[in-house]
Amino acid sequence: MRISRELVDQIVAHARGDLPNECCGMIGGVDGDARTVYPARNEFASPYSFRIQTDDQLRILHKDMPSRGEELLAIYHSHTKTPAYPSQTDLNEAEHWPEPMYIIVSFEDPSAPDVKGFWLKEKKIAEAELVVA
Repeated sequence: MRISRELVDQIVAHARGDLPNECCGMIGGVDGDARTVYPARNEFASPYSFRIQTDDQLRILHKDMPSRGEELLAIYHSHTKTPAYPSQTDLNEAEHWPEPMYIIVSFEDPSAPDVKGFWLKEKKIAEAELVVA
């Protein structure tokens, strides 16, 4: 997926703003080009796990993205104290959403947030190419 530095900065700002809890949201775009970050509310309001609030999910997927001619490219969330690597919970939850890329923002080092992308399919983790331009 190709994503601009501006969009990555928006994701990091959302993650920082939701501390001490994990943030979450979706990224829409066309043909692998990210165009829009859609921040959402974390239903769990927890520093250890996330679930995109159902009404946010429905609005983003059925109103916001279609109105811009976008498709779901990625789901993002933050890790407040652990590396930018999927947890077992992330892997389990991804079974419900196997197609999008998963982007994780880590605040393990709060002064240098780490952003990485992954494919989470069939209980397997593969690092994804995240081209930041």
